[in-house]
Amino acid sequence: MLQKAAERATAVGPDFRQHLTLFRGEGFATEHGALLGSVEVAYETWGELNGDGSNAVLVLHALTGDSHAAGPANHAHPTPGWWDGLIGPGRAIDTDRYFVVCPNVLGGCRGTTGPASTAPDGLPYGSRFPFITIRDQVRVERRFAEHLGITRWEAIIGGSMGGMRALEWLVRYPEAAGKGILLATAAAATAEQVALSSLQIRMIEGDPDFCGGDYLRHRRSPRHGLALARQLAQISYRSPQEFEQRFGRRVDGDPVREGSLYAVESYLHHHGTKLVSRFDANSYIRLSQAMNHHDVGRDRGGLEAALGSVRAEVTVAGISTDRLYPLHQQYEIANLLPGRPEVAVIDSPIGHDGFLVAVDQVGKVITGALAS
Repeated sequence: MLQKAAERATAVGPDFRQHLTLFRGEGFATEHGALLGSVEVAYETWGELNGDGSNAVLVLHALTGDSHAAGPANHAHPTPGWWDGLIGPGRAIDTDRYFVVCPNVLGGCRGTTGPASTAPDGLPYGSRFPFITIRDQVRVERRFAEHLGITRWEAIIGGSMGGMRALEWLVRYPEAAGKGILLATAAAATAEQVALSSLQIRMIEGDPDFCGGDYLRHRRSPRHGLALARQLAQISYRSPQEFEQRFGRRVDGDPVREGSLYAVESYLHHHGTKLVSRFDANSYIRLSQAMNHHDVGRDRGGLEAALGSVRAEVTVAGISTDRLYPLHQQYEIANLLPGRPEVAVIDSPIGHDGFLVAVDQVGKVITGALAS
């Protein structure tokens, strides 16, 4: 199986998604008792798997990310990889050394089974796609790893929602990874995080074109609601300092003739429109719900017991100006892990998105973690 995975990695270039179908015949039972049909996982790989399978690194994406973590834009992805500056030959995640794997998450809309996928009856799942959890997503990723022939990851790396999944991996499967790198994430969602996410869900559901979640059957799309949700999210992804320095009270256009449209409003509108062009509204809802439900201590005796069971060598990093996942949440993780590792603070004015944008500092954290 290891040889087959290595052959597959070298035969397919980094510009193309690959696909695996899992749970064929048996279906996938969610944590809350719903049953999906088989699950297709879209993924991309870089580098080559070595003979004993010991150099595999799992990279896990955030809420609206996908499997295209590195590489140029192509027919399936209109932009370069979201961590293109960190993954590649000689980079922090060195593809001359590591076999790097990035799957699209269960519930997503970029090739892995999600609400927009076709159900066994031939119609889109739509509203019938069940509530899923971070734990469900990690169980699918575990089966995915087994099909690749990877029994132990050299490292599992994730930021934001990807960090939630990385942490769940380390708790649920203590022997599955030698190292974990957690960026701008939390051990459990806070009330404020749930509140922000829930408002975004309500914005989408309140769009007249949502059609109870079955908009695809009616050939409609809740574009306005999804765009508003993204705009609200974008405020939490960036810092007040960045907004003030970048936009201030600058107005775009003629406020007398055109009405007052502040530059920051134009910025938010741009990001809302941009997401609508590439993301499914139901996926946004289901993934947001999974993040709201995230709590690695649930049914495990609490956070202290759950994090105390981790056996991997863990690096925890946070962004100095992150108001969505503030530093105290990364300190909480580190203080409950065996050995109480230090928290690497990435000094960036960007806010939460610093884990995507502050490439040099994030790269140093990852390089140090992988070399330790």
